[in-house]
Amino acid sequence: MATFAPHQNDDLAVNTIRTLAVDTVGKANSGHPGAPMGMAPVAHILFSRFLNANPKNSKWFNRDRFVLSNGHGCALQYVLLHLLGYDLSLDDLKAFRQLGSKTPGHPEAGHTDGIEVTTGPLGQGFANGVGLAIAQAHLGAVFNKDEFDLINNYTYVFTGDGCLMEGVASEAASLAGHLRLGNLIVIYDDNHISIDGDTNVAFTEDVEQRFLSYGWQVLHVHDGDNDLASIYAAISASRESQDKPTLIKLRTTIGYGSKEAGTHGVHGSPLKADDIAALKQKFGFNPEEKFAVPQAAYDLYAEFGQRGAALEDKWNATLAAYAKKYPQEHAELTRRISGELPDGWEKALPVYKPTDAAVASRKLSEIALTALAPALPELLGGSADLTGSNLTKVKNSTDFQHPDTGLGTYAGTYIRYGVREHGMAAIANGLAAYGGVIPYIATFLNFVSYASGAVRLSALSQHQAIWVATHDSIGLGEDGPTHQPVETQIALRATPNLAFWRPADGNETSAAYIVALKSKKTPSVLSLSRQNLPQLNGSSIEKASLGGYVLIEEESEDLTIVSTGSEVGIAVEAAKKLKEQGIKTRVVSLPCWLVFDQQPLEYRLSVLRSGAPILSLEAASTAGWAKYSHEQWGLPAWGGSAPYQQLYEQFGITGSNIASVGKKVVEFYKARGDKVVSPLEKAISL
Repeated sequence: MATFAPHQNDDLAVNTIRTLAVDTVGKANSGHPGAPMGMAPVAHILFSRFLNANPKNSKWFNRDRFVLSNGHGCALQYVLLHLLGYDLSLDDLKAFRQLGSKTPGHPEAGHTDGIEVTTGPLGQGFANGVGLAIAQAHLGAVFNKDEFDLINNYTYVFTGDGCLMEGVASEAASLAGHLRLGNLIVIYDDNHISIDGDTNVAFTEDVEQRFLSYGWQVLHVHDGDNDLASIYAAISASRESQDKPTLIKLRTTIGYGSKEAGTHGVHGSPLKADDIAALKQKFGFNPEEKFAVPQAAYDLYAEFGQRGAALEDKWNATLAAYAKKYPQEHAELTRRISGELPDGWEKALPVYKPTDAAVASRKLSEIALTALAPALPELLGGSADLTGSNLTKVKNSTDFQHPDTGLGTYAGTYIRYGVREHGMAAIANGLAAYGGVIPYIATFLNFVSYASGAVRLSALSQHQAIWVATHDSIGLGEDGPTHQPVETQIALRATPNLAFWRPADGNETSAAYIVALKSKKTPSVLSLSRQNLPQLNGSSIEKASLGGYVLIEEESEDLTIVSTGSEVGIAVEAAKKLKEQGIKTRVVSLPCWLVFDQQPLEYRLSVLRSGAPILSLEAASTAGWAKYSHEQWGLPAWGGSAPYQQLYEQFGITGSNIASVGKKVVEFYKARGDKVVSPLEKAISL
């Protein structure tokens, strides 16, 4: 293990980070200066001595990944990105937290050069880091050869007390210990302060013992404010670990150097002007000068950029040599890095005829995954301890496990997440952020709610994570209201950039997978039934891929029923009964609102047209359906515990009752006598 070699400008660099962070927060008059001031030394050592990345190509694939899980301290990260030479100027620091700036109030992936994942909600970044580490371990196991160690980066995470209080971090830490992710190094800012004050008011557990019980290595730095050599030694020792993730418990003073150092007063409020002046004077800076960066600090960090560029050049040369010896593996790796899907992969998906047997859509999903796995080896799946219910494990696939366990290998493509829905979702965001894999994860639809914080960040961050969410309605039956989602559908549909699919048959299930896999910047939730669904006459992959389409057409109709999933077949039955009564009824299947809304207005108006009332039907809350219908039929509240056929009967979701409801709707609108206009006809739209 190498020994620490001091640089004559180490202290200057550390204090530059501190004063620049203080000025960044001070100019905005908003933000969190305390953590950046306390973590400046460890940030300096990590980036100046260890982290391998190229500021001029922030997407170099084998770069080390850095995650600031305590994202409120983002002034630290922005200052570092500027000093290191990323595309972030001093003016960008001056625009911190301002409209349209590159420096928002918490780090956002895809918005600021050098930011790997979106953080802020505490614990999410920690779990993202576990996902990043899994992705490296997996791709390294798949593509590395004895003489070609192509994918070998580390993942470094800064975290704080708040992150470690959150359950999502505990879920992810537990799994990381089980998986023995030696490439994961988490640096815990142990400053004993949260917004409410000293952490002893709520957080007195022995963090070291908790992480030791998870199977982590735990190291200590007792003076994180000044002891650069100990910081260096701890990170260096962490990198030596082969089969344990590492937590470095770094004792720091929040707001180090200020008058309020060590108190919650410096956590989330800018320093006062006199405190800033005294701080700068203490660190040898001009109290009157703002955003001062000594040239010596720029010069020191320029060495980081030179090292990163040289490392990338060396890696590219290794990749070229790899291509000559392993052309097939090289082609596959570079395809995955580019994010391009192989030609013709869609042809692997099954197409169904109306004469095919009725099948539960969770089973249709299994059939689709089984067909896709050979065509798309980048699929990296998993379930939250519901594999036999979610039907997500492809036959003959290998589990992702540390090879010494005998349970699988790191080259395996199926992750056993355990009962950790929230951690699973946040880990999947890390997998997607890494690249080279497409994660799919699974649980019951109801328990996607457990993971809603990570689902939201997935959509915000434009991560291509695919949820297989089975047991999607009262159709799951006897487990009762605790397991039957009635509000989850609208909550997910209301989330921007989240595609919620509820396929009605085999063709719609195949369409959901096609669109989800082509949507590189949109996560998807596939809401799937437990009960068998008939293959519908009039469905097709092409039409369902538009998000909504006319399943049964009638000219000069009296009524349109629009529905999703398991209720579409019921709508078809109701339409048949209404036609027998002389009431011409169209049926529209609307498997994905988001995708349908992205179609041209002319098309959408041809599907949900004016001229006759539109009735929506779904075994869930009717909230949101007024956007597409004049009248709504669904669940008034919770479901119940009984065989699903009895529940559908109780709530009037049967062909006979929907026919009666439809007839009532037709009579009501005819009696009114006014023109029925499509709900899509609006003066304004967002």
